[in-house]
Amino acid sequence: MTGTLNPEKVSGKIVLCDRGVNPRVQKGSVVKAAGGAGMVLTNTAANGEELVADAHLLPATAGTKLGIEPSPVVAAFSSRGPNSITPEVLKPDMIAPGVNILAGWSGAIGPTGLAEDNRRVGFNIISGTSMSCPHVSGLAALLKAAHPDWSPAAIRSALMTTAYTAYKDGKVIQDVATGKPSTPFDHGAGHVDPVSALNPGLVYDLTVEDYLNFLCALNYTAQQINSLARRNFSCDSSKQYSLNDLNYPSFAVSLKAQMGSTSGSAGGTNVVKHTRTLTNVGSPGTYKVSVSTASESVKISVEPGTLTFSQTNEKRIVYGDIQCNFEGIEYKCVW
Repeated sequence: MTGTLNPEKVSGKIVLCDRGVNPRVQKGSVVKAAGGAGMVLTNTAANGEELVADAHLLPATAGTKLGIEPSPVVAAFSSRGPNSITPEVLKPDMIAPGVNILAGWSGAIGPTGLAEDNRRVGFNIISGTSMSCPHVSGLAALLKAAHPDWSPAAIRSALMTTAYTAYKDGKVIQDVATGKPSTPFDHGAGHVDPVSALNPGLVYDLTVEDYLNFLCALNYTAQQINSLARRNFSCDSSKQYSLNDLNYPSFAVSLKAQMGSTSGSAGGTNVVKHTRTLTNVGSPGTYKVSVSTASESVKISVEPGTLTFSQTNEKRIVYGDIQCNFEGIEYKCVW
């Protein structure tokens, strides 16, 4: 941190710094201000084996590895779930490249972004979710150019349903922060696959009305909804709105355990129902449901088990039941 180094001990030395919480380039600035000749930045457990390039103000290294495998991996800084606002909506949606990305850079500030950095460059190597976002935005533009009639929701669906979660050897994408296989709360639907997204076959589409109904399910007031929608809209008091009916390409189920009726211990069974509408954007064909669960406590059923489409833009509705048996206070199911 600023002002923490003793120049008498640091001057002319190469300083070893833990990654910590303040910006990596700021650590280098502190070392330089104290007279240090260079810096080696080491990761703490929270950063795992991640290596991020920076435009340091002094000679510095965070280590280098060649021929990294596996690739891609979930970055340590990647935004993680579960969704703290609406747990029923699985987040993140997907992951995309965001580590050590060559990007255009404003000449208004130096490559580190620090006030004392007087250097000016036209390009920089940047890491963060701010780099993943333009990758996905570019893919959305690519899909929109190929399919001008697709809605934003259809484009998002195509990117999500064609994303991959495993390497060619079948192993799940690794989380570099832990060194373990990532989970849906780390990778969402998976890593984007641009070519596959061009032809997803089926999409989960959404309209403005769907989002307004979603706000009704969240118990938004008419004033709150109107301020967002910029139109007059009132929730129908005679209608039962459900968060589970939002036609999203993925969802999460968080179920609280119920007290056992006889033993008095935590346990029980709960069933959550979801409804989804699928739109065929490909050739006529038949799709069959495939279900896999990681726990015997979870049972999933989908009706109908087979969907047949005879034309483009044809729609079909599916109903899903997720049943969880409890052995503890809480059990979470993700589909």
